[in-house]
Amino acid sequence: MALNAEMAGRMARIALSHVTREFPNKLDHVMTQAEDAQTPRALHPVFFGSFDWHSCVHSCWLLATLCRLFPDNPESAVIRALFDESLNAEKVAGECAYLARPASRAFERPYGWAWLLMLQAELLRHGDGTNWGWNLRPLADAIMKRFRDWLPRATYPVRVGTHGNTAFALRLAFDYAQTAQDAAFLELLRATAIRWYRDDRDDPCREPSGEDFLSPSLTEAQCMMRALPTDEFSGWFGRFLPRLAQGEPQCIFQPAQVSDRSDGRIVHLDGLNLSRAWSWLEIASWSGTDEPLRGLASDAAGRHLASALATISGDYMGEHWLATYALLALLAGSRL
Repeated sequence: MALNAEMAGRMARIALSHVTREFPNKLDHVMTQAEDAQTPRALHPVFFGSFDWHSCVHSCWLLATLCRLFPDNPESAVIRALFDESLNAEKVAGECAYLARPASRAFERPYGWAWLLMLQAELLRHGDGTNWGWNLRPLADAIMKRFRDWLPRATYPVRVGTHGNTAFALRLAFDYAQTAQDAAFLELLRATAIRWYRDDRDDPCREPSGEDFLSPSLTEAQCMMRALPTDEFSGWFGRFLPRLAQGEPQCIFQPAQVSDRSDGRIVHLDGLNLSRAWSWLEIASWSGTDEPLRGLASDAAGRHLASALATISGDYMGEHWLATYALLALLAGSRL
């Protein structure tokens, strides 16, 4: 279950098979007139594939990440050609124009926003060798402006295990703010996380729900791990999940069962297992001096990863997005 050249090649081939596949497609599209009825490619010149906009964005993040980490893999040459063709100024301008529509005010908020910033952060890591990050910057800047406008108005967090989860969006946005060295945005993210989650304790942990692909409990912990200094996080975490060392709540230690991988909602549970593996590995890396907790977290991560890693291809309902969450987990594991 290591991230090696073979696994990287497999995940890259999966993503390459669908990032330019226009149909089937599930649009997040508000129409205000008949002329708004257009094809995915016409609406989204860059991110028209992978069944939906956000899956196309985070599949591009996967491809950009694997291209950087494994530049000599044969798939990396294909990725570079794809990005040279798709991440150009004209096509990005088309994405910006769509976002600027009044009817698109809440388009992909907050999940797609966060993944777009994750993609931009990864493109920045490629340095000056390509124009990809420079070309995508106007869209990233527009998303940043939306975050800055929305977060102060968002009185309450969203604690679901699906796309609306605000802790997950903040967790990804932290990566961008740190990579871009944007101190003001980083402070906004920290202040928002503290405002939303600081007083949470003894989390009831009612999961999994039938369509979860995120753990509300573990994702919140990951968010606060980024928001708080280490010593403050330790105290918060102990209050938030006070019986974790005793293996409770049991529900977050055992992988979810997936009954039908052709069902686009039920297959979310494979994503839950993969995203929990990522969460547990990040918790394990933080708890490096706490051997009992590190062991519990690492064991839980292993069970969840083993249960779902083989499922990232096979049926398009999972294949168009699951590899992204496998990569998050494998990257977390590679840092242990």
